[in-house]
Amino acid sequence: MITSRNTWVRVAAATGLAVATLGGAPLTALPAQGTASDDAPLRRAQALLREVGLVDTHNDLPWVLRLDPTHPMDLTARDLRARGAGDTDLPKLRDGGVGTQFWSVYVPSDLSPLNAMRAQLEQIDLTRRLIARYPRDLGFAASTADIRRVRASGRIASLLGIEGGHVIANSLGALRAYYDLGVRYMTLTHFHSTDWADAATELPRHGGLTPFGREVVREMNRLGMLVDISHVSPAAMSAVLDVTEAPVIFSHSSARALTDHVRNVPDSILQRMARNGGVVQVNFVTVFVSEPLRRWSEALIPRLQRATSDSAAERLLREWIATHGPMPRATLKDVADHVEHIRRVAGVDHVGIGADFYGATGPMNVVEGIEDVSRYPALFAELIRRGWSDADLRKLAGGNVLRVFAEAERVAARLQRTREPSTATIEALDGAKSPATPPGGH
Repeated sequence: MITSRNTWVRVAAATGLAVATLGGAPLTALPAQGTASDDAPLRRAQALLREVGLVDTHNDLPWVLRLDPTHPMDLTARDLRARGAGDTDLPKLRDGGVGTQFWSVYVPSDLSPLNAMRAQLEQIDLTRRLIARYPRDLGFAASTADIRRVRASGRIASLLGIEGGHVIANSLGALRAYYDLGVRYMTLTHFHSTDWADAATELPRHGGLTPFGREVVREMNRLGMLVDISHVSPAAMSAVLDVTEAPVIFSHSSARALTDHVRNVPDSILQRMARNGGVVQVNFVTVFVSEPLRRWSEALIPRLQRATSDSAAERLLREWIATHGPMPRATLKDVADHVEHIRRVAGVDHVGIGADFYGATGPMNVVEGIEDVSRYPALFAELIRRGWSDADLRKLAGGNVLRVFAEAERVAARLQRTREPSTATIEALDGAKSPATPPGGH
């Protein structure tokens, strides 16, 4: 199943009026989290996250702001200091115990190389301006030392992560330029494969990585940019683990053994993550964490993609429910199951949180019990009820991914003493023309 953010926003709009039929509660009527007086595990979770500061590696607020229907890209139109209806604002981040946030500077993977690079620069600019707009709450960070400095000031350390290697347009010089602008991880593909790496959501073209793709990984190691293998095919995951000299991350993925979605991580790769030293940051997208919902919606999503209006999508949903039964809900316990599975297979040192909040609404798109960034303590409280120790919860909350980031910095310092910036080209290594326009490019 292949979905895009725009499709999910449309599905959210369609499901919004179907909430009662589907059995969910509208976001404005969500039950409050337990209070300190009536829920000891929640009280313990809140205190722990206030102490350590959650590290979340994927939030799409910049793209939500770019697509604002009335004020696109206008950061003055919305005051994030006020608690709003969306899934991410400053009060909710504080309530959720977030101490470090990697903001995704996502742009669609079906853009032409020129348009992708332009949109990428715009998103980096928008996100840097967003961070600067709230200096009492957010602080730009580009290193583990920066994270410690910003956190010591009581602010949320804010980093940038590229979602899709299409934006480098097959240029290692462009990769280095993005690093200089503050980008500290890059997801090698998004929904479409690049000219050098296979995506999970397309038929394979390269058997994983091409020679140029392997050079991209090596150059990211030299820079100290985290290699993110969410979105790539299992063959590409394996190829990255073969070539990388630094630990890698999945910035927003879950366990395929529990939910058989191509975006999730097979157990064979989880076992290799333990040897690599990397970390899988668990994703909260509903169809990635609920196998019943994935099965229920698998054939529905392509039909919704083809719907020509919200009313047509609403009609399709009603017809689907009539023939396939009520929609299953993805729940907080499903997410906790994924966290625990990754812990069992890879080890407690190799699991973290990369929620992927992206402005979605409606029961098809929102995990029941973790509806916005304020609700991270509810997940930690669930794990406390399952017997997790404070030491292991600290690793999950960010200790693991900060260890990986620090190791990537150490590897980069070593490599930069012996290795010059790569001048390799895709033409020389792969015999390809550069840059190529992916199918559907515009």
